[in-house]
Amino acid sequence: MKRLLLIAAALLLSAAPVLAQEPPPKPDRPLSDATQEARAQALFDDIRCVVCQHEAIADSPAGIAADVRALVREQIAAGRSDEQVRDDLVRRYGDFVLFTPPLRGGTWLLWFGPFVVLLAAGGVLWLAARRRSIAAEPLSAAEEADLARILAVQAVRPDPDAKPSDH
Repeated sequence: MKRLLLIAAALLLSAAPVLAQEPPPKPDRPLSDATQEARAQALFDDIRCVVCQHEAIADSPAGIAADVRALVREQIAAGRSDEQVRDDLVRRYGDFVLFTPPLRGGTWLLWFGPFVVLLAAGGVLWLAARRRSIAAEPLSAAEEADLARILAVQAVRPDPDAKPSDH
């Protein structure tokens, strides 16, 4: 009997992660007006899923994405413009919710940061290249004499690997 209870407890514990998962979102209910649904679909592609972060809410399976899709549809059905819908989402979630955030003081780094980093890296590389160009010093008289002696010896020394036809 104890063994049977132990097995049942182990089965329940192994099923706990499955039971703890988020339930699947309700299926989307498209708007009855085709033009309003087209507007909603266009907005879905511009809005980022706040859970997935790399997907638009149109493609995200997350529950929050389904909730945001329903919210967008509700607002469009209520007669709000696309800008009003976007402004409401930015008010709720911040500029991050849009794939193309507006250009304002808080988003300058987001828009121009990569270019600034690229220019700074190019400037550092340019300065490093300028500092490396070191002029070679001329040889001293003793070094010139040693070089002449070495070259004279090598000019008469035969190549040990040469064939008779190479001489």
